[in-house]
Amino acid sequence: MKQADPVQSSGRACTSPSATLFGRFRLCAADGSEIVISNRRARALLAMLCLVDSEVLDRDFVSKVLWAGRFEAHAKASLRQCLLELGKLLAVFGPDFLVATRSGIGLRSGAITTDLDALEQAFADADHTAATARLAAIGTQPILDQMDFGDTFNQWIARRSSDAEKRLNDVVERGLVELQKTDSTAAQELCKLLALRKPAAALARAPVKTRIAVLPFQSVGAHEGPDYFADGMVDELITAMGQVPQLMVAGRTSSFHYRGSSLSPAQIAAELGVLHLIEGSVQRQDGRVRIHAHLISGETGVELWAARFDGTLDDVFAFQEQVAQAITAAIGSALGITMELPRVRGMTHSKAAYELYLQGQALCARRFGDGVLDTAVTLFEQALALDPDFAECWVALAEAHQLVSVYTQCLDRNGEAARMAECAERAIALSPGLAYPYSLLGLYELTRFNFVGALDYAYQAYRLEPSNPAVTMRLASFLIFIGRTRDAVPLISAALDQDPADGRKYALLCGVQFCAGELAAANDSGRRMVDLGMPSTLLAVTSAALGARDLAIRQYLLTQQMMNSILLPPVGIGVQTPEAMDAYWQMAAAAICGGSLEDRQAYWQVLEMLFAVLADKSDLTISGPAVLTGHADLVFKTIGHSISPSNLIALVPLWANIEPIRQIWQHSEFIAFARRIGMTAAWEKYGWPDLLPPPPDNRSDT
Repeated sequence: MKQADPVQSSGRACTSPSATLFGRFRLCAADGSEIVISNRRARALLAMLCLVDSEVLDRDFVSKVLWAGRFEAHAKASLRQCLLELGKLLAVFGPDFLVATRSGIGLRSGAITTDLDALEQAFADADHTAATARLAAIGTQPILDQMDFGDTFNQWIARRSSDAEKRLNDVVERGLVELQKTDSTAAQELCKLLALRKPAAALARAPVKTRIAVLPFQSVGAHEGPDYFADGMVDELITAMGQVPQLMVAGRTSSFHYRGSSLSPAQIAAELGVLHLIEGSVQRQDGRVRIHAHLISGETGVELWAARFDGTLDDVFAFQEQVAQAITAAIGSALGITMELPRVRGMTHSKAAYELYLQGQALCARRFGDGVLDTAVTLFEQALALDPDFAECWVALAEAHQLVSVYTQCLDRNGEAARMAECAERAIALSPGLAYPYSLLGLYELTRFNFVGALDYAYQAYRLEPSNPAVTMRLASFLIFIGRTRDAVPLISAALDQDPADGRKYALLCGVQFCAGELAAANDSGRRMVDLGMPSTLLAVTSAALGARDLAIRQYLLTQQMMNSILLPPVGIGVQTPEAMDAYWQMAAAAICGGSLEDRQAYWQVLEMLFAVLADKSDLTISGPAVLTGHADLVFKTIGHSISPSNLIALVPLWANIEPIRQIWQHSEFIAFARRIGMTAAWEKYGWPDLLPPPPDNRSDT
């Protein structure tokens, strides 16, 4: 796709651009080349403004429509960022092209000529040849095709589309009256085109996907409280119903965030941005299973449908399929549309292997706790001993090894990564259609300093399952690691659309916004990240960049409470007194958030000491603070020594254009470091970082 350069050599504003409302929305320069808008919500916002012509849209309405389910502050911050991007893009076409006030958003009258405007102008000029050609180009294409941001957006588009279709019909009908007086043959051609258009226009724009969430089922009887079997049932419902083309199912992390929540169903649905909730209970006794399932309206909280299902553990997958299909049919009935019924994957022939698999998955979901992940690994291995062809269990074992590498006092983090890769390869051999193991192979390639191979695998996974938020986030993170932060933003937004209550996704979004200098948006994302249980480090450095250093230090120290309670210190530090740990954290907070060179230099001495004594020279305890304090030499020594699944997160803030971090990528030895770890090879294939233009001769060693 050719991207237009909207700036003329004279420096004057260009001729106004044009836009297509019918079919895929496109913004084009005067020469017809498309002006690429990479932020899909910015593109949707411009499309909405073009559709309403010179009408002003309410800001609050736009933020709620385009960021349905997001917290109000985050939605408004995201809207501000979209307006900033559009303003920069459109400024070259003239002053005040985009008009934004505290309450409304609009386009300057006549700023953009749409295909509907061009059709009207052709009739106004009595150029019936051009009018016929333009109507033929419009054809039967729906308005703003392939643009979907949920039910509210689709309903708004449907209403506005009706207005646009009436406008089109009226102008053609008036033109026909005049044309029939002078050229009956041309009038017949125009009538034929209008006749083809009317049936397409008569079709109401139904929501492309209905958004639902499956909440954790209650376990009753002998397994009261959280139960691995009940959780496994919900997991499979999410997976199975996610295959239905008409449904978008909230991700597991977001659904399980509301286990035991005191919020009402309507409040949960609003936070998740879904139209319906599935609630239920599971009861097991003597090899039999009983499930009660309920379909709840997300708007009213009223129960729309309920059913009871009885089955046995001997054929659990057929039972799960029965439940998934019944719930899907009930949703279709409530909406008055026919749903494609899902199929449940028959993962294993062994009931015992499946039980072990579910127990391991439950432990991996917990992540933290003495021996939790090691036990999960053992359970998965026992399941695979019973059924070596259990592909999904191989994926789970691969993920468990990855979690061990990140969250435990692991002496050989990359050894765990190698075992992760072996399991992922076994899963692919058994079931090549599974996407996530390719993402894990990409993670392994990063530990081998093979950024090109990592991105190759990540894109392969994304092609297989573009709607899998775990796959999407892996690809987004890999792009961020090489400095392609802008490319990562739409991927993160898509993942958050499906999984809006996952703190890890907000952490990545906060990191991207921080790197881009969008500090207000990063602050909002950081607060949401912390609300969802993530450490406050990124929020603290954002506050420091905003100048609120005292607040930043307090926020950074909040990280101590979480890290000391769920993660053990790295091997080699030894047992520390509470007083010593407090002193260390105070020093770190002052160095990272305080802004004083003296504080940073004092902290660097401690980091250098840790580098000397720790068994893992690249431990995140050293590499992370080295990035945040701008210690380039230590970054080159730690990450240059070894990349592991644990320390990769240090590469996210590396790409901030903020002091003192920018001292790293501006360092004279940075390109040599990037070449040594394989990063420049990825730049040459996938594009150079947002902050670094390619060398004049496009050679990475220049």
